[in-house]
Amino acid sequence: MSLREIVQYSLWFLLYLALQILVMRNLVLFDYAFCFVYIAGVLLLPAETNRTALLLIGFVTGIAVDVFYNTLGMHAAATLLVAYLRPALIRLQFEAKGADRTISIQALGIGSYITFLFSLVLVHHSALFLIEMSHFGMVLYTLLRIVASSIFTTVVILLFQFFSRR
Repeated sequence: MSLREIVQYSLWFLLYLALQILVMRNLVLFDYAFCFVYIAGVLLLPAETNRTALLLIGFVTGIAVDVFYNTLGMHAAATLLVAYLRPALIRLQFEAKGADRTISIQALGIGSYITFLFSLVLVHHSALFLIEMSHFGMVLYTLLRIVASSIFTTVVILLFQFFSRR
């Protein structure tokens, strides 16, 4: 990866993190759908990113959000899980598609890209909300939050991807 690409991905990463901390924190739909756009910084890294670096980036991202949300490692755990599962999903996605190893709408096609994005967002949100769930009486409420938040976050990330020239 060239220095220009490293700077570009770093700026996108910081933009997603700042957007999450400053704007998306207060964006809630109907008290069920929360937007955690910061995970796009981990999901949209190049496919050839070193696994150790990916785990480190995922952990640092989660801890940074945890500091501002005062959530004691919940975001770090969920983001670390996504960073761990991401290479396996990429391998499956690219073997089935036979495409080059670029994670973009143009390379994967809209259907495969949404599948890739939504599945990892769903894993992240499931881990986050299940950790947060205080007792099993809240299972239905938690499942509704997981689905609504996953759809909301995926749509917001897709909108950012459509309106950015990457």
